[in-house]
Amino acid sequence: MPASQRRIPIESGCPDGMQYMHPVMKKNFGQWKYHEDPKPGVLKHVAHDGDEIWTVRAGTQRILDLFTLRKLCEIGDRYADGYVRFTIRSNIEFMLADGARVDPLINELERNGFIVGGTRNSVTSISHTQGWLHCDIPATDASGVVKSMMDQLIGEFRAWNMPNRVHITTSCCQINCGGQGDIAINIQHTKPPKINHDQVANVCERPSVVARCPVAAIRPAMVNGKPSLEVDERKCVCCGACYPPCPPMQINDPQHSKLAVWIGGNHSNARGRPSFQKLVAAGIPNNPPRWPEATAIVKRILAVYRQDAKDWERINDWVERIGWPRFFELTELPFTKFHIDNWRGQQKSLNASSHLRF
Repeated sequence: MPASQRRIPIESGCPDGMQYMHPVMKKNFGQWKYHEDPKPGVLKHVAHDGDEIWTVRAGTQRILDLFTLRKLCEIGDRYADGYVRFTIRSNIEFMLADGARVDPLINELERNGFIVGGTRNSVTSISHTQGWLHCDIPATDASGVVKSMMDQLIGEFRAWNMPNRVHITTSCCQINCGGQGDIAINIQHTKPPKINHDQVANVCERPSVVARCPVAAIRPAMVNGKPSLEVDERKCVCCGACYPPCPPMQINDPQHSKLAVWIGGNHSNARGRPSFQKLVAAGIPNNPPRWPEATAIVKRILAVYRQDAKDWERINDWVERIGWPRFFELTELPFTKFHIDNWRGQQKSLNASSHLRF
């Protein structure tokens, strides 16, 4: 078969974004002179040859139904020549070459219930996992936490009130999708898994479960004459990593699975070095459907950050400047033993090799 007739293999991952770009963006790719922020939710890029492209950003609920998608596409066809894209935080952006259409587009979006904002020094849309929708190890519904918090923070999405941008993430488990946000709300298991020994031999591949544990707290065992597993509770850190390969090791608990708030995570190295997030609040009730306790803590941290941080300081930069004692003093969050993690004896406890321990 001639090379021209061969089918191009379909690769996994993101498609080439160039095919979806607005013609003005394609024409001036890599040739932009400057950009500016006319108002919240709106970007303007100007090329060296004078071409302009306007971007209007609106928040969505991420888990979109067909009717909402059709409505967003109809708006894009009417005001943006059909050129839209989704950001990694599930905002939708409309690209326009005509600046006169920006305000009518914003009015149409707001009239249909879509909030415009999320640019510059605002609280951006909260990045989250799917929760109950299709995650295999959820202990809470991350999308529900997002809905509850964004209802309270929507004013900060619309405005430029923060010293710098604020990225918030949520996770329905403790190991997969917590992310490195300025503020992260993650599940926190507080009890080791409960094992249904009657099902382990039929469901679990025991060597895989043993290898999965990051602290070597799981080992094979014989229980009631059947192959099973056991947990060394002195080593177990209640992470939940054993549950996906072995559902009989149930760690989700309506009473003992809590929420925890972490702050200071930052992937970027644009103005400073990347940083890991740190625990600031533990044992928060996992209290659907509105999660008022977790939301109140996040609002308190944002209020103090907004008042005390200097311009352009991210949350990790602010805490590094004032110090952790001052942070807990300003936010009035209790400091407990759960905030100290020195990992003594990690050479013996961490499962750092590829060897299986039987």
